[in-house]
Parts: sequence; C-alpha cells; structure tokens
Amino acid sequence: MRTIPAELVKRYEAEGWWTRETLGDLLAAGLADAPDAQFRVHSAVRPYEGTYGDVDRLARRLAAGLRARGVRPGDVIAAQLPNWVEAAAVFYASSFLGTVLVPIVHFYGRKELDYILRTVQPKVFITAERFGRMERHPDLSAGVPIVGVVDRDPDRPGEAADFDDLLADEPLEGVIQVDPGAPTVIAFTSGTTRDPKGVVHSHQTLVFETRQLGGLLAPDRGAQLTGAPVGHFIGMLNAFLLPVLDRLPINLIDVWDPAKVLRLLAEGLTVGGGATYFITSLIDHPDFVPGKHLEGLRYAGLGGSSVPVAITSRLTELGVTAYRSYGSTEHPSITGSPYSAPLEKRIYTDGDPMTGVEIQLAEDGEILSRGPDLCLGYLDPELTAKVFDADGWYHTGDVGVLDADGYLTIVDRKADFIIRGGENISALEVEEALLGMPAIAEVAVVAAPDPRLGERAAAVLRLLPGHEAPTLEELREYLTGVGLARQKWPEEIHTVPDFPRTASGKIQKVVLRGDIAARRARE
Repeated sequence: MRTIPAELVKRYEAEGWWTRETLGDLLAAGLADAPDAQFRVHSAVRPYEGTYGDVDRLARRLAAGLRARGVRPGDVIAAQLPNWVEAAAVFYASSFLGTVLVPIVHFYGRKELDYILRTVQPKVFITAERFGRMERHPDLSAGVPIVGVVDRDPDRPGEAADFDDLLADEPLEGVIQVDPGAPTVIAFTSGTTRDPKGVVHSHQTLVFETRQLGGLLAPDRGAQLTGAPVGHFIGMLNAFLLPVLDRLPINLIDVWDPAKVLRLLAEGLTVGGGATYFITSLIDHPDFVPGKHLEGLRYAGLGGSSVPVAITSRLTELGVTAYRSYGSTEHPSITGSPYSAPLEKRIYTDGDPMTGVEIQLAEDGEILSRGPDLCLGYLDPELTAKVFDADGWYHTGDVGVLDADGYLTIVDRKADFIIRGGENISALEVEEALLGMPAIAEVAVVAAPDPRLGERAAAVLRLLPGHEAPTLEELREYLTGVGLARQKWPEEIHTVPDFPRTASGKIQKVVLRGDIAARRARE
C-alpha cells in the first residue's frame, strides 16, 4: 500500500472526513433504520421482492454461516454475481464480518476470473451456476476453501455448496469491529496493463466516498434503478450504498433491456445516469415517449466514460437536468457538478473538485489528484509506486484543462485504454490477443467515438505481405477461441500501410484516434 503523508491523515481526521465509522457501521445503521424500505430485483430468471429488513436478515444469516466455517476479519471473500439479491447479501455480510470483499463483474470470462482468484486467494468464493454467457468454472475455484453457488447444479463437478446451505439458522448480531483504515474492498479494473488492476479501498475511503457522492444527488431523485453491474465499483456503490445512506428503495435489473427499463420508468422508477450508454439507449429507443418517460429521467449524472457535449445538450433540450463528474476506481469522485450547478458548468465541464479533494495539472496537462476517498493503492506494489508519489498525489493519466472558476474539463488520456459504456478495456490485452492471427504484422487498438457507449475499440492493422484484412466476423471468432471477453472485442477494423510513429519508433495512437474521429465526423 502507498504511504499516506501524515499531514494529510491529520487533516482528514480533523475535518471529520475520516472517522472510526466502518462500512459495516454505516450499512447496519441504514438497514435497521428503514426496515420496510423496498428491495426489488427486476429479472426474468431470478426476480425478488422484499424489504431492507428481509435482505438484512439474509445477509446476517450468511455472515453467521461463514463465521461458523472459520471466516474472520481480514479474510477475503470474492463474489461473481449478477444484480441479484444474493449479491447484496454477500456485500452486506462481508461488511458486518469485517472481511475484504472482491466484487467481480459477472461477465468477466475465464481469463480474468482465473487471474483474480489466483491473485487474491480468497477464503470464500460465491458465484452463480450460470447466467447468460456466464457459467461457473469449478476448476478455477478448486483451491478455494469455501465455495457457494446460487442455484447450484448438483450434477456438475466441483466441491461447492448451494448458496442457501451457507446460511445459518440464526443471524449474526451487530457488527464485528475492525480498524477503519484497513482494507474493505478490492475492486479490479482493466487499464493499460495486460491484467486487471486490484484497487484497494479502506473503510475510511469508501465511507467518505459514499457520503461525498451522496451530496451530489438531488433529494427528489426517487426510486432509482441500477443497471450497472454490481461487480463493478460504481454499480456496487449505486446499488448497495447510496440508497441505504438515504433510506431509499433499492431496485436492480440484471439485464439492461431498454424496452423493459422504459416500462419500469412508466411505472414510477427513475434512472439517475451513469455511463452515457444507459441514457442514450433509452432516449434513442423507439418506445421512448417524452411525455410518458421523462418523469423517470429528471436527472442524469454522467461519468465513467466520455460524455459528449452533444448528449448533455440534447438531454437539456428534453428537460433533463444533466450534470457531469470525473473519477475512477482509484479516486472515485475527483470533480463533479451538483444538479444545482449553473447550466454551462453542468453540461460543458466535468465539475470542480469535490469536498476534500485537491487537484493540480502537471506541465503536460496530466491531472494529479488526492483526497479522502483516494484508494490505498494497488495489489501490485510496482504499479502503486509508479502511480502515487510521496506527497500523496495520484497521477491519473488523464489530461485536462481548468477554466477561470476552477472547473475541470477532460481533453485527452495518456493512459492507453478504451472506456466502453463505463467499462475499461485494456488496449494492450486486445493487441496481444490479435497478434496471434496469421495475417497481422502489427496492431494498435484505440478508442473510436460511439454515440451510445461513448467509446468503442477500433483495431488498426498493418498486414503481412500477401494477406487480406480479416473480417469482423473472423476476428471475433478468433478472439472467442482465445477466451477474450466479448465486451473487449474491437467493433471496427482499419488498415494502414504503416503507423505514424515517434522518433523512437512508438506508434502515435493519438494520431490514429484523431484520424478515426475525423473520418467519423465526415460520415
């Protein structure tokens, strides 16, 4: 973990940003204070309707069952689950036990799952037998002491218990107290490295982030629907923490079906934003009727990927209060505009620094940030040393500009990844996979503009002599064979006789991105 400067620790504690409150304390208080608040899962395969009190008891029965099996504070619990009630139970149970939760996006494939499990070596792994393209891999969890499976198929191999068999008859009482500065969540996120990065957050950083981000939200936002995967940091935060903080109903959907979401909006639910895809998929859908659905789209807090001005302007014209924010899994809320900020700040900038957050721009425009919600570091100490400096600054890899009022606008990224609908895609990982195709001599994977998702992956190829470019179908068939997750597949192919390069021979990806964007603008 990184060394946090003593003067920052002292300041965060003096300001009341870091306290003795743990994640378990925050959740236990919120769940107990609103036992009748609604908890619903909108799912074709595993629907659920209950209350905070029901889910609290389920989580506490799971916590008691795991404790009886020897799980103790500091142990690691990994979970790969869709947006189901069991995912909430695991998250809450882990918080009550003082263990370290590793949420895993449910659509991660064998490659990512194998890497994560080998890296964190959990004492507990809870997953689903299958869901959509997801399927349990018993061989990958063979060394995990406790494996629980939702809807376990008894005919499939592997030493695993059904999820319900892990539940004790009597629930755990209270919250097991731990050091609030200790790790509580390890969130894996793809970036410029080949393998996902394990980002470590403490009770203090995550509790502060929850309270800080909650301050951006409108008090009349209603019962919001969470479609982002709860295995992703922001999905977890939006689904399981922010509603509990404000004692609001929790509504999850396990498959983002715009037609179904529009029906739920017409029934009184709301969508509060996220990556631009979640909003554009609704307003572009043929079933969208402004007079019928806009009440469920009163606010749109956008972030997690590129936020085109065209989108925020369009939403504004529809009467939606759109506002932007900037952050990452490492530093979740760096800047943001509240729903009440001036229009030009909300739709044209990414906001000003959040409470307790400091930012500065390096000579090349790179954004450096620090604050009470900044993570403890990475599981990889070399990566931690590379990204965090001795003064506590996080080097984001993003390039921005500040206006006269201190509002930040992101203009480029030094980091080499694509953010597709809020999910990071490592360009290096995709490039390494594609280089195994016989026709390809050299490849660069870059971000291309996408009107729905913000960005998508484009593969720029230099071919071997005498070879033709593969079709998208051929490329996808190959990537399926090497086990690359579907959301990482390139969605367009370009060929070049050679790449633009620096004096040292490195491919100038910024030129490639600009050429593709310019070509798209002319179409």
